[in-house]
Amino acid sequence: MEPMMIIRDYNQLKALSDPFRVKLMLRLVESPFTGQQLSEIFDLSRARIHYHLRELEKLGLIEIVKTEEKNGIIQKFYQSVASGFYPDASLMPHTEEISNTKRQMMYGMLDRTMTRLLEAPNDAFEEAGPKDPAEWNILATSWETKVTEENFRWYTNKYFELLEEFQNRAKEDTENPEAKHYYMSGYGFQVNESNFSKRISSSDENE
Repeated sequence: MEPMMIIRDYNQLKALSDPFRVKLMLRLVESPFTGQQLSEIFDLSRARIHYHLRELEKLGLIEIVKTEEKNGIIQKFYQSVASGFYPDASLMPHTEEISNTKRQMMYGMLDRTMTRLLEAPNDAFEEAGPKDPAEWNILATSWETKVTEENFRWYTNKYFELLEEFQNRAKEDTENPEAKHYYMSGYGFQVNESNFSKRISSSDENE
């Protein structure tokens, strides 16, 4: 699986703007699945699932990575061809579709994050940690700020540098029996106005 695929075809762009196909793709980024398995996950008919799989495979967004025979039936395992997708500059005339695709991809990621959160074990949240969030065994933060695009890109560059360093450290823990599985997710995007700036402090109320 490639780390990133550049989308150069308009039909690929349209496919990734479909809410259900985004959910399907996010599953296939995580792990290979058969049509039957996906049918059970999404509680949809195999015919409908296979229709979407055929279309995504035709567009070069997913591929068959292995086959297995079960009860005389050949099962095909599908997987995404890349971990992430980004539209090429040649598609810039389709700005509305690009915006919708990015929005749907992020919404799908958020939806998947919510599912993983609900599936997490209780002991992931039971420990009464110290007051300093940096010492907690969970990570949750949400905030808004006003900066230039240059400074936002500075932040994202630092974020990905740290992510790469973290992934390299994680490789050292692969065989460590004390290592645990953690689900990580991150978002950042422009908004029209800051909701946080509307907050009123207790000192303001007393004036």
